[in-house]
Amino acid sequence: MSARDAVAVTGIGLVTPAGVGAAATWAGLCAGRSMATTDPELAGLAVDISCPVTGFDGVALLGARLNRRLDPFSRFAVAAAREAVAEAGLGPEQWAAERVGVVLGVGGNSMGGTEVAIQKIQAGEPERVSAFALPRSLPNMAAAEAALDLGTQGPCFTVSSACASSTHAIGVARDLLLSGACDVVITGGTETARSRTASACFGRIGALSNRVDEPHLASRPFDLDRDGFVLGEGAGVLVMERVADARARGARIQAYLSGFGASSDAHHVTAPHPEGRGAIQAIRAALADAGLEPADIGHVNAHATSTPMNDVTEGWAISEVFGRSALPVTAFKGVIGHAMGAAGAIEAAGVVLSLRHGLLPPVANLDKLDPAIDLDVVTGRPRQVNRAPAVSTSFGFGGQNAALVFSPA
Repeated sequence: MSARDAVAVTGIGLVTPAGVGAAATWAGLCAGRSMATTDPELAGLAVDISCPVTGFDGVALLGARLNRRLDPFSRFAVAAAREAVAEAGLGPEQWAAERVGVVLGVGGNSMGGTEVAIQKIQAGEPERVSAFALPRSLPNMAAAEAALDLGTQGPCFTVSSACASSTHAIGVARDLLLSGACDVVITGGTETARSRTASACFGRIGALSNRVDEPHLASRPFDLDRDGFVLGEGAGVLVMERVADARARGARIQAYLSGFGASSDAHHVTAPHPEGRGAIQAIRAALADAGLEPADIGHVNAHATSTPMNDVTEGWAISEVFGRSALPVTAFKGVIGHAMGAAGAIEAAGVVLSLRHGLLPPVANLDKLDPAIDLDVVTGRPRQVNRAPAVSTSFGFGGQNAALVFSPA
């Protein structure tokens, strides 16, 4: 294993619409049923459906005081970070706090909390705005709150690149380890995209599904009848260490992060490059970074938002890099919707779980593959696969592209 490969994933934490905790999320993804539903918080809007996290008891998981202080996206991040750190067998007694970093991806600030503050100001009651309204809504606060909760004192910051945010964050975290700046990095991403502002804005640009009468059928990656994504939320957190350090302390290595690639389309504010050039560049960069060839890859976990243009473009990019119908492809957004900045981290954690279990969850609601997409997409039920390196992709507004390569332990 080369120096560029030497990062181990030793812990995973997940909070998603499919379940609270990694085990519950994995079971929900493998069930292949959409979590989309009518959302009372979006009542009266043209698109009033979302994929919410349910069964998250913040008081029980975090305590009443901390739960009250935190915005939902930070609650999810802290809970997922605690789970990941516990699985890694780490904590204040096992690490030097100043050598532990926290790098999380967040696509935007907390729109829901900001909406509440604005409503009070518009009602002529600015004195009723919470003193915590500003600090709890800042994008960096999820990472800050995780560091406060865990007592880490190393580098702590947020990466923001739209829907590629947490994939970029994981790549940056790896570089902190390989540079020697940190011995442990808690990384991933979190986002709460279920807000009235998000629904109105994404609806105006035609990005959301309009299947409001059939929310469970709305998110359908790669399907011929897809018409947009469904707003989601959640958090995914990985604990990463250098391989030698993980082995020295006898940690259970879940997988290796062996490659990272990134690029910019420099094409359009919201649309991907029509030929998928940036996506192709990012995937090829990740493969080169890992020292692997396309034939070495066992599966792809696709970004696959369920939007007409993006799914076709990504399909072309995957086909261009790996050959048409050459390897199985899965995607999670049919089940859990689009968690924006958190999506890449949730999907990266899912890749690690796929490598651990030798299974690929099916793509929900894929009834008829778009003929413009020539891929072997997993449908119906989980598929057994060989434990080979896998690629996870993420793409965001502004032409932000990122890809990760994970190898089995």
